[in-house]
Amino acid sequence: MEGYDAGTYGDRFADVYDEWYGADTDTDACVETLADLAAGGPVLELGVGTGRLALPLAHRGLDVTGVDASKAMLAALAAKPGAEGVRTVEADMAGPLPDGPWALVVVARNTLFNLTTEAAQRRCLAEVARVLGAAGGLVVEGFVPDDTRERSSVEVREVGADRVVLLVDRHDPDTQQAWSSFVEMTPTGNRFRPCHIRYASPDQLDAMATAAGLALADRWSGWGRRPFDADSPAHVSLYRRDRTLAEVASPGDPSLPR
Repeated sequence: MEGYDAGTYGDRFADVYDEWYGADTDTDACVETLADLAAGGPVLELGVGTGRLALPLAHRGLDVTGVDASKAMLAALAAKPGAEGVRTVEADMAGPLPDGPWALVVVARNTLFNLTTEAAQRRCLAEVARVLGAAGGLVVEGFVPDDTRERSSVEVREVGADRVVLLVDRHDPDTQQAWSSFVEMTPTGNRFRPCHIRYASPDQLDAMATAAGLALADRWSGWGRRPFDADSPAHVSLYRRDRTLAEVASPGDPSLPR
């Protein structure tokens, strides 16, 4: 997508993100699960956005750091009550990431797919393995791709006397790339809110994680930790440092994530 970079999504959506996506019914369950997995240790969230998860986690007394490539998203977070409890870093989540060791690294709500190439996703996972604590975990939330859906669509999201919002979407199952844009039309002009992702199946994520030195520890269909099965439209996957790698590598082996 021409003119699109790591910060574009956040910069274009920051002003409406909380209004459009803030009232997520899974947020409470998500925070509860993440706090349990962190077990009091420091948390690193990739794609922290406006702080939907980071702020309530910090409110629970956890040491939280959030990474985001969007200045606008980080500014929106900084304007909220309690923002002083979250350390933020403006950076591409493909790395380099803030040094740990982190008890938990979180990539929620399909955010890993915002890295638009497989190579960038692999770099991110390798960086997570580098900064994760020995007993730490990586949690990735993502949708399960459905390549039977139409390759392109236009959906009417809102119609008013002075405002129309359309969602224009196109995807290529061969390259696992998807491009979309909310088009907001008003009498004063049009506004475009684009998104470009490279999606991956759970099996593909597992393979990339394994290559980075991480192993799947558990997978659920949602934040309530219900079992994942073949009919689940989404997954929450927990990865930990690969103990097999640790056992076969010598203590000074530079290939072992530290």
